[in-house]
Amino acid sequence: MSYADHDHERSSGTARLTMGVAWALLLLGLWLWGREVTDVRHGISAPTTGDVAAVGRPPDPELPPAHEPLSGALPQRVDIPALGVQAPVVARGLDRRGAIDPPPFDQAGVVGWYGSGTRPGAAGAALLVGHVDTESRPAVFYKVSTLRPGATIRVTRSDGKVAEFTVDDIRVLPRERFDAQQAYGTRQSGRAELRLITCGGTFDRATRTYTANVIVSAYLTGMAA
Repeated sequence: MSYADHDHERSSGTARLTMGVAWALLLLGLWLWGREVTDVRHGISAPTTGDVAAVGRPPDPELPPAHEPLSGALPQRVDIPALGVQAPVVARGLDRRGAIDPPPFDQAGVVGWYGSGTRPGAAGAALLVGHVDTESRPAVFYKVSTLRPGATIRVTRSDGKVAEFTVDDIRVLPRERFDAQQAYGTRQSGRAELRLITCGGTFDRATRTYTANVIVSAYLTGMAA
């Protein structure tokens, strides 16, 4: 999500909303533009900061096998039962700076999907971005950092199928050590994968940005009934 174009036009409260993930998604846009997505080996399997996602997390459960990828279809809705999230999905493109253009500011309950990238359920990593909060209330991905491996994410598609993903990794990547390939690259060749992306860490009033990004990784494990 790119909020950089609006930084000097909005109030400090809105700036908090708009600047949350600008740095990471600007890197994402440049990365998608300049290099091919390749496999990355498993590395950090737990957050690298003191974010609440790391507190009290039990050992990772045994995860189900991957389901074979589906044909491409447009995402329409994302459901995260553990968080009580049921949100519409809208396609978003890149802005003039090469970063993902987020959902409109007044639609903090909407999830943006990078429409020129992988479709959820198809082979590759599909990217879903969402706000963590607004000036006055939590937003759609407010509790995403609390997800644990084994949690379910369902994406309703335009072909009527509901692709069911299982969370296998939650990373909190600090700004100063952010690696776009590590965050957004596919983890296993041939899998259908999903990324949920939002801001995390703490809000730095000096720079008017969040100090980290939360990246939740999941992979296709079946079709919901």
